[in-house]
Amino acid sequence: MSHAGFAPSADYAAAVDSLAGHVLAALRSAQDPPGLAAHVAQAADTRAALAAVRVLGPDVFAPALLAGAPFGPADREVVAEALRVFPLSAGDPPEAVRLGRATAALLARCGGDAPVPGPSAAGPDPGAAGPDPNAAGPDLSAAATTGDWQTWVRWMARLSPLALPGLNGPVREQAARRTLDLSRGLARSMLRRDHPTAARLARWVALAPRSVAVPGMDIAAVVTHLELCGATGARTVMNTAVARLLLAGDREPKEHGP
Repeated sequence: MSHAGFAPSADYAAAVDSLAGHVLAALRSAQDPPGLAAHVAQAADTRAALAAVRVLGPDVFAPALLAGAPFGPADREVVAEALRVFPLSAGDPPEAVRLGRATAALLARCGGDAPVPGPSAAGPDPGAAGPDPNAAGPDLSAAATTGDWQTWVRWMARLSPLALPGLNGPVREQAARRTLDLSRGLARSMLRRDHPTAARLARWVALAPRSVAVPGMDIAAVVTHLELCGATGARTVMNTAVARLLLAGDREPKEHGP
């Protein structure tokens, strides 16, 4: 299921923004907010709401992973239903496959029941053994071996929903090895005022271990600038909030998270 497939529909785009706003409110809430199931139940268009769940993918688990918000049986069923209604297809781009598999893996981790997309739906998957949040799926590392850092950074921006606590694997390992390239991409995005891309990359830089931090990259200042000046769209605000929580040290799943 390609994310680009939602672009022509204003209703679906609005549903994605609405769900991003719900995730943001849950991240900021001091008390247990209404869950994902409640949000979908209140939606005017249930199918569009389920499509939004598929588009945000792993980010629907962000309140549980970062803030310890409950993720109950009804919430798990919503994610499972979204995966059933909008399954991966052979024509989906590789990053959509990774995000779909990560969503299914997080669902399985918190006790949900959903089929993990297999080779028949997403192409060859050699070496995959069970639900792995970001190791399964096509080999996306070609840009990492060609020296084309800009291509790689754009790929990492598209995979920013994987920049969450507990989603370990090759993608996160690449991010830790290439913090300089991520920082270059972040600086370039800020200079170009491409705040949506900057917020996505800020998540990866904030998640990186302190030991590999790039001298001169003040990620806290970047996030503050995005909060004050750059974060306007719902998903950009949500990504900025995730980066802020990661900076605060929330790099391991919370007690009640998946």
